[in-house]
Amino acid sequence: MTTPSKHAVRVVDSTLREGEQTPCVYFSSHAKLAIADLLDQVGVDVIEAGHPRVSESIASVIKTLARRGLRAKVGAHSRSNPGDVILALESGAGFIGVFLCVSDQRLSGVHRMSLEESLEMVRAAVRTIRRERPDVEIRYTPEDAVRSPMENVIAAAAAAVEAGADVISVADTTGVMAPGTSRSMHDYVARLRAALGELGLSPEIAVHCHNDRGLALANALDAVRAGASIVDASVLGLGERAGIVDLASLLTTLQEEGYGSYQLDRLPMLYELVSRHAGVSIPVNHPMIGANAFTHCAGVHTRAALDDPLHYQSLDPALFGRESEICLDHMAGSAALRYALAQAGVGELEPEAFDFVLSEVKEIGRRGRRIELDELPYIVSCGVEV
Repeated sequence: MTTPSKHAVRVVDSTLREGEQTPCVYFSSHAKLAIADLLDQVGVDVIEAGHPRVSESIASVIKTLARRGLRAKVGAHSRSNPGDVILALESGAGFIGVFLCVSDQRLSGVHRMSLEESLEMVRAAVRTIRRERPDVEIRYTPEDAVRSPMENVIAAAAAAVEAGADVISVADTTGVMAPGTSRSMHDYVARLRAALGELGLSPEIAVHCHNDRGLALANALDAVRAGASIVDASVLGLGERAGIVDLASLLTTLQEEGYGSYQLDRLPMLYELVSRHAGVSIPVNHPMIGANAFTHCAGVHTRAALDDPLHYQSLDPALFGRESEICLDHMAGSAALRYALAQAGVGELEPEAFDFVLSEVKEIGRRGRRIELDELPYIVSCGVEV
């Protein structure tokens, strides 16, 4: 099967659902509303707000968000059993995702049912949703799809689509996939699309990639190249174990590659909000969002970056409402210090005073911290007095 031409890609943000499966992470109802509003401003397509069966508060928040008039669809998560499906329908969500694993081990060991019995459960769930809510978008996920027999996944996907599902989600539930190997998400999605196509079926293909091996984003992009048109993500990559695809990394890459357009300048505010309520710090080296993402440090880097930041940057920080920064620490060189002195409003220094300040900056940097601009005039004063 040939690689499809570039196509629109939708993003399902699962911060409020998968994100709450991060150990010790809980979002209060008012925090969920605030997070959802910012997600909507950023431009995600679906906000997966939770699993109504888990608690009454989650069910209540989904109902509130569904009535909030957001541009994004509000999603509800559901097992394929009748009780869960009814709660998902009652939530008013415009996007309902049902799931049921069809691996041989799970069918025999956990579900204690045959493949055909599981297919009938999926059919019944999808038919109920389609009958009660003809307008709702339905996604079926064969959980742990990539480690399940392909024939089981094809059979389950076909059953779901024939019953009325719009989307089939390929779940790499344990983060086992790796681009360029025999476990390629590109190849898996291509095979699944081809098999369904032979049955006359053409649902949208989504992917839900876990980050156990640090390859979630790479696997998601691999799937997009093969024709997947929906990708799940979360703020800070929050989720079970090592989490899932990081939202900022995904949106930036999709926009850079022409798959979508987003309000990236809202991401820092969104990440700060989620970080505060989740109790999870933003790593300083987080791409685009971290404190050091656009900070230049080493002498060679700063000298070139002061001439043109793109010498050592591939992204414009203005996209994210940010600016390039020069760090003064033990790696600082003359160019960085001259720039910082000018920024601090300090005039030209005599060579001896300049050398003193540079030496002091490096010494303080060796103690493990950077020198802020408001410190420089005082360091200069010490040098003048010597």
